[in-house]
Amino acid sequence: MPGRFLLIQTAFIGDVILATALLERLHDHYPDAQLDMLVRRGNESLLANHPFLNKLLIWEKKTGKYSSLWQLGQQIREAQYDVIINLQRFGATGLLTALSGAKTTIGFDKNPFSRWFTHRIPHQFGSGLHEVDRNAQLLTPLGHFGTERTRPNLYPTPADYAAIRTYQAQPYVCIAPTSVWFTKQFPAQGWIEAIRLMPPDRRVYLLGAPSDGAACEAIRTAVGDDRVINLSGTLSLLQSAALMQGARMNYVNDSAPLHLCSAVNAPTTAVFCSTVPAFGFGPLADQARVVEAHEPLDCRPCNLHGRKACPLGHFRCAYGINIREVVS
Repeated sequence: MPGRFLLIQTAFIGDVILATALLERLHDHYPDAQLDMLVRRGNESLLANHPFLNKLLIWEKKTGKYSSLWQLGQQIREAQYDVIINLQRFGATGLLTALSGAKTTIGFDKNPFSRWFTHRIPHQFGSGLHEVDRNAQLLTPLGHFGTERTRPNLYPTPADYAAIRTYQAQPYVCIAPTSVWFTKQFPAQGWIEAIRLMPPDRRVYLLGAPSDGAACEAIRTAVGDDRVINLSGTLSLLQSAALMQGARMNYVNDSAPLHLCSAVNAPTTAVFCSTVPAFGFGPLADQARVVEAHEPLDCRPCNLHGRKACPLGHFRCAYGINIREVVS
């Protein structure tokens, strides 16, 4: 039985959230194993006080990228891991894995250094396979883990729940209206119209990072209703997850807040514009639904991650979405 694992996922917030499903599966099968994880700086707060995590390694990817990578390589070799599981397909972490000295190294075959891994797993994309199931295939060299899907899981602390309790005095919904990618983002006017269709007794919380403050404030101002409150930049990721967990509904784009909902089993309405659920990043909560344009569009999906603008200028994958269907 392997004793010490390292999971590597240094991509974006949503990718780290979905990777926690592997922590759940590994802990279930090897409850006495030591589980470590490597993430990029900025995502470590997601895993604060995670009950199954022994140690968190952090890559300073934005400052001192290569010197930090070198130090991580030394640290990983000294740790003498039994198993390293690399969830990424990029060269930097592939090199770390190949030179780790671990007894068993596992990763996707699309990683340029995968030929030096102990096990190379085919990366199946676009077939509708969800990312958590795709990642779970990395465990196949370790034995039979069953076929039942394991949901990602985050663990807000009692302090996180206490911090958001004041916002829970009446029924509420949460809206995370922004995205890093423009074409993944339901237009602001759509959110404004959706809020106006919501029951008047529902408080509406707008969530986002500090950089989303202006966009959220513009929506709040345009609605012109005191029940709409802009909380962007005021809550941590785990506090946001705790607030979403108690909402009547959470309205999100194909972005990180969607996966926050999945990780705390919060009700989810996921609006997909230029991307499609078949990529494998749809909602996983028990109460979840996807809303998208019904018009067949040859241009959709136009890109895996989204774009800064609609290449054709019409953005019909977003403007074609029925507002009442979003709210219903």
